[in-house]
Amino acid sequence: MDELWPPPSPEVADAIRSLCQSLMSETDAMIDALTPPTLVAHNDPALLADASLAEEGRELNRSDLVQWLTANVQQPGRRVEPYVGPRATAYINDLVSRGIAPDFVGAWRVALGMGWRRWLEECAAQFPDRGLLVDVLDVSAKSLVQYALDSVLALREASLAAARGNADAEAIALIQLIAGGAPMAQDLAEGRLHYRLGRWHTGLVLWIDDPRHVDALELAVAAVSTPAPERSTLVARASTASRWLWLSGADVPDPYRVEQAMAAAPGVRGAVGRPGRGLEGFRSSHQDALAAQALVVRLASDRQFTAYADVELIDALTKDRAGARRFVVNTLGPLAGADPALRQALLTYLQCGFNTTRAAAALYVHRNTVERRVSRANELSAVKVEDNPAHLAAALLVLDIAPGVLATASH
Repeated sequence: MDELWPPPSPEVADAIRSLCQSLMSETDAMIDALTPPTLVAHNDPALLADASLAEEGRELNRSDLVQWLTANVQQPGRRVEPYVGPRATAYINDLVSRGIAPDFVGAWRVALGMGWRRWLEECAAQFPDRGLLVDVLDVSAKSLVQYALDSVLALREASLAAARGNADAEAIALIQLIAGGAPMAQDLAEGRLHYRLGRWHTGLVLWIDDPRHVDALELAVAAVSTPAPERSTLVARASTASRWLWLSGADVPDPYRVEQAMAAAPGVRGAVGRPGRGLEGFRSSHQDALAAQALVVRLASDRQFTAYADVELIDALTKDRAGARRFVVNTLGPLAGADPALRQALLTYLQCGFNTTRAAAALYVHRNTVERRVSRANELSAVKVEDNPAHLAAALLVLDIAPGVLATASH
């Protein structure tokens, strides 16, 4: 790329290199702070609603940050060429196929503002010499601003290339319209999708955290879609890392058949919505599945399969991580840090309707063991079973889904 300003002095170059090397160890924390506001700045609800796309957006942000820092370690203060690698290209293809047109300018404006503020703080802390500070800021501002301009241009070019090569956009766009609640004639939608809508539907999202597991994702989709009498399946390629599915039939499909089918698909995760009937059921079950996926991703849970009906209350409780942590700590007290077997016994006991025999069968232990563990757990808990079992069950389930929630006080 053409250089647009003179190279920095050796002293300034060494200062920029040292600072970039220091920040390389903090990229994850910086991206955690940058990603939510930049996603909002894209100004597209569909992007915010899909946890897989949001995660790919986070990876794009991380790639951009690492590219600039690395380049400034190697050639401090020079113009940095954007890198749109295979994963970023796949992400942009996914956006185009879904009809999502992100505001790259708006997102970069937000990222640049936040990144520059952090750079200013680090420079002020590291360089007490006024002359050196001014020179470092002058050169790094040119590099950073030009990098933002070049990156926006590269992303736009990649989007145009994806639009020219996309053959499935119409079908994906139609599914998005239906799922998003747009008015739609049922017979028209059925004709275009080759899928009957006037029946019961169960919406699913299958996804992978690592793009290298895409073959396993396809195998899981095939396993879940295995034909059955009076059943049909609709599959949509939501992104490189995720698939949307709908299972339909004359009666309610069993969502836990999916969990069994996925058991042999390591690396693939699934979320299922509550069944619904007709066009509205098609929409609502899909929205449930997306909400369950977003919950799992938001809480960094390692669950392979999640049914939204099981976690709807938890979804509402954990929109605010700090609030969720307070709720768990205030409800469970010392039980929050006790033996997990005690919490599991108490949660199972509550889920089994206070039936010790059923809880023992679910846990594969003797009922006397359940009684001892439940009694001890109730002693440790701040809120007692007899006082507020609903709050107690909710707090236990939050901790069961996201054990790390107690370690997020500083986030």
